[in-house]
Amino acid sequence: MDKAHGFPQNSPAGNLGRRGEQETDMNNLTSSVTPARGRRARLSRRAFLGRTAAAAAVTILARRAPAGTKAVPPSERTTLAAIGMGGQGLQDLGTFLDFPEIQVVAVCDVNRESGGYLSWNWGLGKDRRIAGREPARRRVEAHYGKQKPSGTYTGCKAYTDFRELLAGEDVDAVLVATPDHVHAVATMAALSGGKHVFCEKPLAWSVEEARRVAEATHKAGVATQLGNQGQASEEDRLVREMIADGAIGPVREVHVWSPARFWAYPTWEGRPADTPPVPDGLDWDLWLGPAPERPYHPAYHPWTWRNWWDFGTGVLGDLGCHKLSTVVKALELGHPVRVQASSTKMDPEIYPLGVIARYEFPARGSRPPVTLSWYDGGLKPPRPKGLEPGRRIADVTYIGDEGVLMGHRLVPESRMKAYGRPPRTLPRSPGHYKEWVDACRGGPPAGADFFRHTGLLTEICMLGNVALRAGKELLWDGPAMRVTNDEKANRFLGRTYRDGWSL
Repeated sequence: MDKAHGFPQNSPAGNLGRRGEQETDMNNLTSSVTPARGRRARLSRRAFLGRTAAAAAVTILARRAPAGTKAVPPSERTTLAAIGMGGQGLQDLGTFLDFPEIQVVAVCDVNRESGGYLSWNWGLGKDRRIAGREPARRRVEAHYGKQKPSGTYTGCKAYTDFRELLAGEDVDAVLVATPDHVHAVATMAALSGGKHVFCEKPLAWSVEEARRVAEATHKAGVATQLGNQGQASEEDRLVREMIADGAIGPVREVHVWSPARFWAYPTWEGRPADTPPVPDGLDWDLWLGPAPERPYHPAYHPWTWRNWWDFGTGVLGDLGCHKLSTVVKALELGHPVRVQASSTKMDPEIYPLGVIARYEFPARGSRPPVTLSWYDGGLKPPRPKGLEPGRRIADVTYIGDEGVLMGHRLVPESRMKAYGRPPRTLPRSPGHYKEWVDACRGGPPAGADFFRHTGLLTEICMLGNVALRAGKELLWDGPAMRVTNDEKANRFLGRTYRDGWSL
């Protein structure tokens, strides 16, 4: 470990939620969603806005589509444009194509077509694949072509610049699956046009972006959903119900860990020195978007951009919105008041190999203050008290006054068997993607709505990166969005965009 940037002293002990034997829902992030069958009238955005307030009070009920029902006519479907057709974007696109309520009419990517993209089909393994706007367009047209008597369909347009797409296509909804540094600008452009938005995590590259997107979502009154698919899981409901039931008493500590990153780490320090030519079919200037200008290099594209501070948000940004979602909901966390972070060797260009971040949240009514500790790069918290020998530490552990909850199971296992199941008090999800599809069509808000949940969730993750880059403990005034004990640290809350780009 780098001594100059060493880990916090006296880290709280604890463990984490089901990473070992079952990997919670992280292995099922792209599992297929059973599309709803049945005829539902397509709502215009104007009609949707008029029903938003009433929809907010509707309970999300788990629904199962009756077999053999008719497909939704094209005139009644919700039209969707997909922005960012890399590995995850293609995975999301395929899921939405399976919904009869959705009609994909346009795709967009700064890259025409090339290989080297990482597949997120976890069931088949993380293989490499060809991606880009043309493979996406072909996939859409092949899908709808199968439904035509002629066997062909040519109604999907392909765009290079999402701004041109949004100006030229009168769509109802937008999928944003670009690299992190473009999430906010693409999402805000869609929101400003009154579009429903599904955005891959994290919601934004910075704290400031996350705050502004959440505020814009509230103003627009549209349906939104972040791509943290595990929030719709049964495990999420069980954890929240067990904590509400007092299974471990008041919770004072939570420990969350993530294994080493799944993308390649640079073998050099700083930026690569060589400047190879931009591949044919890639608009590098558009790929950079609002980020500072730099020459193209394969170290950034197609998928290792996650390493780089200018483009990605590291492991904390990439996986924090997955792993911390249930924690925030279960404990009703708001803004932290104090955050610190430390790491292995720091580089001004690249997220470190291993990071520990610690957040302190104040009391909430009768709930006591909570210390939340994050570990990545394979770093782990101490084993929780009572964990049986040989049992692996899971990736989320709650430490309460009266026990330990690791994942969605009490520790030790004998206590879990004695406890059984908590009272069923929360509605179950019809599926992460279907939550959003239903919300777009006048149903209740989705579970990862930007304003109600994932704007704050993203802020929490990005604030850990702010503390890491500031190199000191920060006192945080969440409502004012200001670091109060180090004015210089506030520069990491956002950044100045390149000319031609804005929120």
